[in-house]
Amino acid sequence: MGSFEIPEKHTALLQGEGGSLVIARDVPLPTLGPGHLLVKTAAVALNPCDFKTPAAFPNPGYYNGCDFAGTVVALGSDNIRDGGPWKIGDRIFGAIHGANPSDWDSGSHAEYVKAVSVFSYRIPDWMTFEEAAGLSPCCIATMGVSLFKALELPGTFEEPATKPLDVLIYGGSSSVGSLGIQMVKLTGHRLGHRCITTCSPKNFDLVKSYGADEVFDYKSPTCAQDIRKATRNCLKYAVDPFGEVKTMAICTEAIGRAGGRYSALEKFQEDVCDRKTVKRELTMGAIIIGHGLDLGGRYTRPHSPEMRAWGIEWYKSIQRLVDARKFKPHPIRVLKGGFEDMLEGLAMLKRREISAEKLVVSLDPAVSGLTADSTAR
Repeated sequence: MGSFEIPEKHTALLQGEGGSLVIARDVPLPTLGPGHLLVKTAAVALNPCDFKTPAAFPNPGYYNGCDFAGTVVALGSDNIRDGGPWKIGDRIFGAIHGANPSDWDSGSHAEYVKAVSVFSYRIPDWMTFEEAAGLSPCCIATMGVSLFKALELPGTFEEPATKPLDVLIYGGSSSVGSLGIQMVKLTGHRLGHRCITTCSPKNFDLVKSYGADEVFDYKSPTCAQDIRKATRNCLKYAVDPFGEVKTMAICTEAIGRAGGRYSALEKFQEDVCDRKTVKRELTMGAIIIGHGLDLGGRYTRPHSPEMRAWGIEWYKSIQRLVDARKFKPHPIRVLKGGFEDMLEGLAMLKRREISAEKLVVSLDPAVSGLTADSTAR
């Protein structure tokens, strides 16, 4: 691949005062260090953390956003990864720690992104940039840490568990929930672990298409009891993407008599569950790179070389699954209005207007909707 003309400045969505987000022009490009890649962004996916993190931990002038897909246009030193070094022109997707108080220019909501070499994926030739961003690497990392570190669910993609277990993925019609269902099914023996999930009845067929074995209406007043009955009072593993009072109550009440583990992907109230046999943990996908978190309070995590080593292997496993088309992507809704649509999309998420879809914003009209296969013809 040839070289790319790289500007000195670009446009990015930065944090403003009080946790607001503003479109900033003529921003200096991110500074590359060892193991970094400079990526020209083609598409980004939007996540609730993209508006919640700057609101909770405001840092005016800092970058924002996690999920991205684009083309490598410059290399930092030491960009080796599994399968050889990255090259200029490679199509990649990944997630970075946006709104990071320890790294001001880390964020995906920009024309150019500073990606981490070993925590990025190659985009298969048959996949578009929008589809790659819509896989939501942020959710892939978060669900991986939740299932296999916080819950300690037996089995891996390469060595599935010998005994199928019941696992509750609350909110299966969310993008992170649909990934969780598929991961649960891919790590159990033969037909996978038995996945239980919740959603609105209108989305029952959707979550079953991802592999859910049983689905329950989260609005039912007997939802927790129904799950307990379906799992023979033996459920040990529950993932809650929302951490709200109602969602936590359903998850922890559904866990069986002997107790188990509960992983919330949002901050939860400790007093909602007083069951001493249920181990509760707040899970954050950003810890997968092993650098720790310094957001304060329950959002602080120490530096962990062990987590980093696990995370690198996790990314290799996910790459193999993506290449083999083992993940069914979440339905995506593509917004093509650039940074203005990025702000509107985040507002839509905040207003809870999105159901059973992943919002993706296209930033490069020249490659929108194109695969490597289509451009080669």
